[in-house]
Amino acid sequence: MLTVLLLLWPVAAALLLHFFKGGAARVAAFGAALVEFALAVFAAVTFNANHTGQFAYDLNWIPSAGIRFAVGMDGLSLSLVLLTALLVPIILLSAFRRKFENESVFYALVLFMQTGLIGVFTAQDAFLFYFMWEVALIPIYFLAGVWGGVNRARITFKFFLYTIVGSLFMLAGFVYLYFQTGPSLDGLSAHNAALASFYSLNLPVETQLWLFWLIFAAFAVKMPIFPFHTWQPDTYTEAPAPATMLLAGIMLKMGIYGCMRWLIPVVPAGTDYWQNLVIILAIIGIIYGAIIAIRQQDVKRLIAYSSLSHVGLMIAGVFSLTQLGMQGASIQMLAHGINVVGMFFIADAIERRTGTRNIADLGGLTRKAPVLTVCFLVLLLGTVALPLTNGFVGEFLLLAGVYQFNAWMGAVAGITIILGAVYLLRMFQRVMLGPDSSFTATFTDLTGAELALLVPLIVLVFWIGLFPNFFLHLSEGSVMNILGEVVKR
Repeated sequence: MLTVLLLLWPVAAALLLHFFKGGAARVAAFGAALVEFALAVFAAVTFNANHTGQFAYDLNWIPSAGIRFAVGMDGLSLSLVLLTALLVPIILLSAFRRKFENESVFYALVLFMQTGLIGVFTAQDAFLFYFMWEVALIPIYFLAGVWGGVNRARITFKFFLYTIVGSLFMLAGFVYLYFQTGPSLDGLSAHNAALASFYSLNLPVETQLWLFWLIFAAFAVKMPIFPFHTWQPDTYTEAPAPATMLLAGIMLKMGIYGCMRWLIPVVPAGTDYWQNLVIILAIIGIIYGAIIAIRQQDVKRLIAYSSLSHVGLMIAGVFSLTQLGMQGASIQMLAHGINVVGMFFIADAIERRTGTRNIADLGGLTRKAPVLTVCFLVLLLGTVALPLTNGFVGEFLLLAGVYQFNAWMGAVAGITIILGAVYLLRMFQRVMLGPDSSFTATFTDLTGAELALLVPLIVLVFWIGLFPNFFLHLSEGSVMNILGEVVKR
């Protein structure tokens, strides 16, 4: 029932926000998110990493169709539920500094999206997974489309079109798999959509080759992987900062998680056949995203392309089908979520104080804001994967996994570390150092509330970097089970 409570609590809180206005809506939403985080922490404390499939709940949702409301958590699911429950209150707190029209609706949409995200990470039924996948999409569409920048209508429509088309391909793949399953255990339907039933299928190799792309389409867009990424930089730039944090910090993890849970073990032969192509596309994304980031003059857009580059390495690690690569992806999803939310928050703080995100207009902030400088540098070094920070552990394992699969691919993928240092340190130098500009003459340091938001992120940068074993052990059993399904079939 704990998983069900994690799903239903944000929905209930979102509905109750209808009775709150203005500042009261902000406080109520933040309080509800803290309760959700407490529930996630309780789940982590009581979780037994040596067993899988805990906190399960199974309801015969639509008996005539063999569809069940089946949820549960293993280590991989729990790590992403923890990430979601941690980042949502931080994202809500970051929104306090901006005034949004219809605030109760804005914060309610964030909580609705939280339910969709946790539903994706805990669903054990294919149609429930698809349902939650779409539940997570609808709120972000309105968050970006209503409260975004001047070009929000065109850009949000492009984002929605990409994601909905990809989702429909995935649905078609799930429907096909559904009709390949045998009778359900209760005999109420001829077929069922349980994850375990999909794992037990032994599909012909020829079928898996085309079915791979049906399912992968939705995940490729959501992550995104080159060349399905064109919606990402514009959407990240035009969306309001809280929506950008949700997209980059949590939502893109849906695609990586989907590959690990719903793609690779279900169509292992298809994965094996297309493995090289996917890794090549991922490496192209790594290099392409980094080179474009070097040329950016907009801080927020630079971080967006940086995210594209780092996600490419996670995809390559997952499709290396090695334990190192998959465990690297599991911990790097946490590290990336923490770092990118912090980076986007600092970019937003600078824009609110100066009215610009143009790197050429900034400079000299270190003398005026030493606390912001320290926070910015810690998060930036975590993104660069400096040893002893959270980014190092994941990137090391990812590169080791890709290298184990193919030494040349590992060597090329490793360029991401060099290029990442180039564009991020260059941005830091131009924004934080150098002479003052007219935009930064009256710049002020972080407030107590802003520092309170960043401190948990900075603590996690060092905690994961110095003591990664807890997080690695959490996902180890899940990774071994996924690889076991691939080897078994």
